[in-house]
Amino acid sequence: MALFPGRFAEVGGLMSYDFGGLAAYRQLGARYVGPILKGAKPADLPVQRPTKFDFVINLKTAKALGIRVPQMLLVATNDIIE
Repeated sequence: MALFPGRFAEVGGLMSYDFGGLAAYRQLGARYVGPILKGAKPADLPVQRPTKFDFVINLKTAKALGIRVPQMLLVATNDIIE
């Protein structure tokens, strides 16, 4: 399995902030590859910006490093790994 930025916290990183990981790559394929295969010029396709971001904190890693994570950050996360 490919390691997307959002997975860094899942494998031991302290925090990660990602634009949606695998789902975003799948959307990219649908929005760009399909039209290109049908003959569209890549330069004519609109730029797609991510609309969903995931913020993950690994509290187990924070504890091992002796870092106290502020409540303000914990409230802002999409996922907390304990």
